[in-house]
Amino acid sequence: MNEKPIARRPFLQTAIGAGLATSIAIGQERADTKNGKKLGWAIVGLSRLSENRIGPAFLKTKNARLAGIVTGTPEKAKIWQKKYDVPDSGVYNYDDFDKIFENPEIDVVYIVLPNSMHREFTVRAAKAGKHVYVEKPMATNSEECREMIQACEKARVQLGVAYRLQFEPHHMEMMRFAKESVFGDVRHLDAGFCFKMRDDTGWRLKKDLGGGALLDVGVYIIQAARYIFGEEPVTVSALETKTDLEKFAEVDETTTWTMQFPSGKTANLISSFNLGGYNRMTVFADKGRFGMEPCFGTRGQKGWTSNPDVPLEFPQTDHFEIQIDLFSQAILDGKDWMVDGREGLRDHLVMDAIFKSVASSKAESVGEV
Repeated sequence: MNEKPIARRPFLQTAIGAGLATSIAIGQERADTKNGKKLGWAIVGLSRLSENRIGPAFLKTKNARLAGIVTGTPEKAKIWQKKYDVPDSGVYNYDDFDKIFENPEIDVVYIVLPNSMHREFTVRAAKAGKHVYVEKPMATNSEECREMIQACEKARVQLGVAYRLQFEPHHMEMMRFAKESVFGDVRHLDAGFCFKMRDDTGWRLKKDLGGGALLDVGVYIIQAARYIFGEEPVTVSALETKTDLEKFAEVDETTTWTMQFPSGKTANLISSFNLGGYNRMTVFADKGRFGMEPCFGTRGQKGWTSNPDVPLEFPQTDHFEIQIDLFSQAILDGKDWMVDGREGLRDHLVMDAIFKSVASSKAESVGEV
């Protein structure tokens, strides 16, 4: 087997862009903050993700600081103010959110809300003149994505989608393996992101709030297939199954689908709220295989390859710290953000086709941006 040797630094300079490379490289080097300024961010929605991952990331970021919070729970606001030194002037609720327009200390709004609320608060933030960073999935469908993109373009603010794994070293190295044909031409990908939903009442089980496994975790594996292959799927064939009709009455429980790409590559994927222990990806190439398990979580990525001389091993990183710093750096440098609203729209076009295929029981074409 004649795999090409690993060249981590060159990959980081080409797959994502030279401007981002120094910030993601092993050793956690970062670009200098412009004029010593840190952008002020406000988190909209103090969820468990905000509490356990996003908030703590701001204690380490070089280009960003937590300057505001938006919550409907005053008691929670007090806890966050004390922990992150957020002033009273940086505390908002969902009703008075639009007053954020008057706060010059807040440059970016990070939306961490149920999926059905992403469009509304993106539009409101853009009208307030704030840059927007929104958790995945970007919205609940492609039409909402288009509205969000249009609102941010009209306001001349940046719109970023929190696809943290695009900056995770194991995933980036897998992109390099595919792009440089390290194991020969890639042909096929198998991936799944599934877990057992213990909560019987949460918003992820409500259709009107944008719930369901495909939107929640399926988006990760759609992303992975797209950035590993470096091309967009043209058709999808999907099947939905439910084993708990009461719990998942409103949303999808388990969906399996195949994506076909213009080059002939294929991907078999699965997302589920009722299947535990499935968090992995395998890429098949002409001269070998490579993959990860665990793969898509907020930490713990573990890679492997079919050739022990070509490892897939990196130190763990804080995904949220990296993406917050990089988005901030792009704004400070006056550069367009690569993982923008159109990247989110592309995933939603695929998911729209998946839902349509489930309903029609036949292959469906993926819409165009």
